[in-house]
Amino acid sequence: MPHRESQPMRRASCACGHLVATTTGEPIRVSLCHCLECQKRTGSVFAAQARFPTTSVQTAGTFNVFTRVGDGGGEISFRFCPNCGSTVWYTIDTQPDIIAIPVGAFADPDFPAPVRSFYENRKHNWVLTPETIEHGL
Repeated sequence: MPHRESQPMRRASCACGHLVATTTGEPIRVSLCHCLECQKRTGSVFAAQARFPTTSVQTAGTFNVFTRVGDGGGEISFRFCPNCGSTVWYTIDTQPDIIAIPVGAFADPDFPAPVRSFYENRKHNWVLTPETIEHGL
């Protein structure tokens, strides 16, 4: 039998542990978003998220859904815990094969670093992003 390199498994959850997403493999992309809607959603000055193929994510637990229209006109549907309110994953209707998970939901300081920073025209002027990543308006 050929040797297969094991794929990393990671667990993301809400604050109370009720809603869980388990991923297999590395994320497609890790990015930062400075848009005003992400600032409101996270309660922070930017959001960090990792995108995975839907086939590499398993979810468990009941959730509520909040859907909004993004700047590009597509619908973004956030799945969050009905108990503690934490967003654990979201989907974008124009990218049906992708699930995005907030990096903080993994609670893993060794999680892969971002490679792209979006909506920097809305970034707080005191926030510094790594110089080595791709930057965009």
